[in-house]
Amino acid sequence: MKESKPLQPTHPGRHTTGPMPPPAVPLTLDGPALLHQMFRIRWAAWRSLDTVHQQGVIDEATTALTKMERHEKGGSAIFSQLGHKGDLIIVHFRQSFDEVDQAELDLSQLKLANYLEPTTSYVSVVELGLYESSVQLYQSLVERGIKPGTEEWLKAEQEKMEESRQAMAERLSPSVPSNRYLCFYPMDKRRGEVHNWYNIPIEERRRMMRDHGMIGRRYAGKVKQIISGSIGFDDWEWGVDLFSDDPLIFKKLIYEMRFDEASSLYALFGPFHLGLRFPAEKLDVFLSGTLPSFESA
Repeated sequence: MKESKPLQPTHPGRHTTGPMPPPAVPLTLDGPALLHQMFRIRWAAWRSLDTVHQQGVIDEATTALTKMERHEKGGSAIFSQLGHKGDLIIVHFRQSFDEVDQAELDLSQLKLANYLEPTTSYVSVVELGLYESSVQLYQSLVERGIKPGTEEWLKAEQEKMEESRQAMAERLSPSVPSNRYLCFYPMDKRRGEVHNWYNIPIEERRRMMRDHGMIGRRYAGKVKQIISGSIGFDDWEWGVDLFSDDPLIFKKLIYEMRFDEASSLYALFGPFHLGLRFPAEKLDVFLSGTLPSFESA
């Protein structure tokens, strides 16, 4: 069998000889838009309202948030946030940025918004990386003498992406998982002088991501992971959502992944946010100072 030569990334501006190397960028499938909103409640202002005014605010917000939860494509979810970073996390899954922006605007028009102080937010889209498929496709095209950027190359990419889109349709269009606990954090791939993810040949990145993914597979059934891409949309490159009914799984999974090469050498992590989900219909319980119960599906 003919031995394949490792694929090398294309570095603009660097002099090369021989055939043009294939792209360094793996193919990705992009899905729904995500918006994470974190708020601090202005408790003093809220407690200063009389019971009648409080009930009016609660009734309006409960109706609106329940409708958001039941949105036909994606939905929204409300979480009580632990720690000083905030009191509420509201996560929206929608089919487009237009729809997710409308969800943000709808929330801003509620009387409840007068008692919410935004602490941070995060904008991204569901992303499925196709490292394995990309390397296999690129190698095949190079061996056939097809050049990157040509009509034949682009057509092959589109066909591979459509094939993958159909095979991964369920993963590509998720709704908010119905679990009690949420762990959300943003992350980057390191771009330092010594360790730079974007200078590593695509075959090496494929190997590391495959090994990285094998760790996650060992937690199948215990945690639901949704990766979203945010390059060009927010301050970090990816967002990671972990959903589970056992919060200790987050610690075990993330700790184990820290020893993986893709993380130990190349991952940079942003702030972590931990939330406990409750239904919109129990907003009154939460605003009274009691953590509402939640039954996961």
